[in-house]
Amino acid sequence: MGKIFNVYGADAHEMTKKLLEASEAFKLVPQGGSVALKPNLVVAGTPEHGATTHSGVLSGCIEYFSEHQITNISVIEGSWVGDETMRAMKRAGYGKVCEKYNVPFYDLKKDKTRSVNTPIGPIEICERALSAGLLVNLPVLKGHCQTVMTCALKNLKGCLPDREKRRFHSLGLTKPIAALGSVLKTGLIVVDSICGDLSFEEGGNPIQTNRMYLGTDPVLIDSFSCKLMGLELEEVKYIQLAEKFGAGNSDLNAADIVDLNDPQNAGAYPKPSGTVAGLVKNIHEDSACSACYASLIRALYVNPKGRRENICIGQGWKNKKVDGALGIGNCCKNFSRNVKGCPPNAKDIEESF
Repeated sequence: MGKIFNVYGADAHEMTKKLLEASEAFKLVPQGGSVALKPNLVVAGTPEHGATTHSGVLSGCIEYFSEHQITNISVIEGSWVGDETMRAMKRAGYGKVCEKYNVPFYDLKKDKTRSVNTPIGPIEICERALSAGLLVNLPVLKGHCQTVMTCALKNLKGCLPDREKRRFHSLGLTKPIAALGSVLKTGLIVVDSICGDLSFEEGGNPIQTNRMYLGTDPVLIDSFSCKLMGLELEEVKYIQLAEKFGAGNSDLNAADIVDLNDPQNAGAYPKPSGTVAGLVKNIHEDSACSACYASLIRALYVNPKGRRENICIGQGWKNKKVDGALGIGNCCKNFSRNVKGCPPNAKDIEESF
């Protein structure tokens, strides 16, 4: 039986410690083993914008494990393609946390990798994620312009080198995300759902829901996350595929849900508005990376004129050209109308309409 612990409030540090204490998380660390904390640091933004894990989640984890005589603790992450991890780390306040507790931060973009066999073939995974005694997954519950929702399973994509992240998009995201979850085992998941953006992965429209939750099964956690957002499992295609690949169990009816305090102060989760679906009608997407696609969606959201454009985006458009279409990013550099960049800036796309 899976168990999920819920806690409500807005103090990420204290909420994290409550979750860890209730679950006796220290028992998951192997004798003499290390703890690697893997937050969501997709872009250089503050957690209050709804895209990145609150620094209090990190400090809460570090304090808790330190109090249980676990000293080999690190923070590991690689931001999305097109952003600099260390810039994002400082912007989110992680630098101060790591300095205060004397805990190292490792940029996984610079890490060695290891090829691991998966149900869909080999995947290159960063060594520090694979070698951790306990890999602690610290995702933010958010919406996503390509996968509808992102939480525990998709957050593991930050444990890949950029070249593999690009390849995931060329494979369509669903299968590789599910396959990665079956081989990169996270012994503990602490979800930051204090103020995630329920429409955009890169944030900007945060919804204050004042909740955090903890579990050990990424499939069950993502199933629970879908329920909170009012989504059916079938809408987030990689969850049930990950279950099929052996990454976990999605059956919430068999789960034990434990509330650690009164939920009366928690905000409700509105179902995703469908804003993104309304923006993509004229987009011809073929294996687009998240950063590039997100820039385009943001530009269309800001400037309605672009919604009448015929737009091509993605790696599948390399060395091709469509007359009269607007090509987004360097993959579409052969188009007569092209917004350059890898990824291009949302402002530049907006101004091209």
